[in-house]
Amino acid sequence: MIMKLFLLLSLFTFCQGKNTNTWEEEYPFIKNAGSFLSAAKNKEYDYIIVGGGTAGCPLAATLSQNFNVLLLERGGVPYGNKNTSLKNFHINLVDTSPNSPAQSFVVEGVFNVRPRILGGGSSINAGFYSRPSLRSLMELGLDSKLAYKSYPWIEQQIVHRPVLNPWQRAVKNALLQAGITPDNGYTFEHLYGTKISGTIFDKDGIRHGAAELLKSANPKNLDVLIHATAQKIVFDHSSGKPRAVGVIFKDENGEQHEATLSNNKKSEVILSSGAVGSPQLLLLSGIGPKSELEQMNISVVLNNQFVGKGMADNPQNNLIVPFNKPVEQSLVQTVGITREGVYIEASSGFGQSPSSIHYSHDNSTSVEEQNEELPHEAYNAGGIVFKVFNPLSTGELSLNNTNADDIPNISFNYFSNPQDLQQCVNGYHIVEKLVNTKYIAEFMQPGNDTFPKLLNLTASETFNLIQKTADVTTSLEKYCRQTLLTFWHYHGGCHKGKVIKPSYEVIGARGLRVIDGSTFVQSPGTNPQATLMMLGRYMGTKILRKRLGKAAGV
Repeated sequence: MIMKLFLLLSLFTFCQGKNTNTWEEEYPFIKNAGSFLSAAKNKEYDYIIVGGGTAGCPLAATLSQNFNVLLLERGGVPYGNKNTSLKNFHINLVDTSPNSPAQSFVVEGVFNVRPRILGGGSSINAGFYSRPSLRSLMELGLDSKLAYKSYPWIEQQIVHRPVLNPWQRAVKNALLQAGITPDNGYTFEHLYGTKISGTIFDKDGIRHGAAELLKSANPKNLDVLIHATAQKIVFDHSSGKPRAVGVIFKDENGEQHEATLSNNKKSEVILSSGAVGSPQLLLLSGIGPKSELEQMNISVVLNNQFVGKGMADNPQNNLIVPFNKPVEQSLVQTVGITREGVYIEASSGFGQSPSSIHYSHDNSTSVEEQNEELPHEAYNAGGIVFKVFNPLSTGELSLNNTNADDIPNISFNYFSNPQDLQQCVNGYHIVEKLVNTKYIAEFMQPGNDTFPKLLNLTASETFNLIQKTADVTTSLEKYCRQTLLTFWHYHGGCHKGKVIKPSYEVIGARGLRVIDGSTFVQSPGTNPQATLMMLGRYMGTKILRKRLGKAAGV
């Protein structure tokens, strides 16, 4: 049943990174963390970035133009991994082994993952690339002029125009017929109506995530250590406010090392470990609610009651549409941006190559044995999925223990706010309109060709650990709660004005910033990866300009 769950979930999920056989030559600055003793032990850095994810990679690439940068990533590389392609998209969620690129966890019965690979979420997601609205940028407190200059820097390197397959075209036409208008065509911009947007998969289905942005780095100024799990930030308390001076991390062999900043007062540790990793590392380093830290016997560096608070996740709900004919695999390529508080997207099927399986749910079963568990046929169905925009339901993150490898305690309190639940109901009303269009009807199997039948079919599948009641389909409110999934767009935990300043500097500390999705009050746009990558480039540019002025060259 769990296997079936993950295979079905893979219709809507993540991937990994770029596929190339020569990544060591292209990225000579990437080394295993265990090489630190010989390569960088006595080296001091202007910036230490913790987390080589969606924001961390463009941030490191930008800062390296003028300064020495160390990037610490707890996962491996996406390059050369056969499962990073579109065809083998589902492998990441199936793989629950200790070194999986997608570290699994469950919140309130909902399966979720935290990226554990260079490139972060951009290495394991569905690839959709779309900017947020201007209003969203303003709410983030960003300079729109610099933001709109930073997006093209990303788009020119890794973003592609998708070629719509029949299912994506059908959903696009159905959205328009259902009144999700106008037809905005192909655009990165966030506009009400229906549109096609970019993808980080190329025409051959190869992923080009944030890790590839490291090609823009100055290789002489950048060291990237993979399998480097940060344990805590090191502080100097000699001058009043605590100043970050280094990071203790563990390598692939379990050995601990300390990377240090240069003595320049403008040198910084920057956390880009995501909405789970950044607040977790602040807590492990002694920044957070005093009572919680003392319970874990962690010395209090800064008492801040807001660290880990205000966590939110955008609920996903869906409808499975079994096809009456073979349809090629596709991930998100088109979106309906509605005025009812939901964004509607689609996917279809998945493929699999027996030669590229790297799945392991434990260390005792061989890959060959596991191949027998996995189907080798395409899943001949489509998914219509929708995301609740800007959920008002929030939760929090707290330490489960002091092991940086473990997932902390997390709550999102899904649908605790009635407005979120109503938006989900609105989403199903729109999906019903889509199912009743001629465009979707052309794909439906006899016997599974009405909205009620598809609701029953979808409810019969095990998408989560939430118990379903016999009357689940009698109320859309119940249906929303019991068939809940995630869009993996969780955010919060280090909000501006509470944990960080508008400059992203940690309140009460020196030489320490947080630059990632933990700073978001809401997930920007339909899918946040474009803005996370932009934020890395944007803040790298801001930091360089402040230190060097016009001499920064950005």
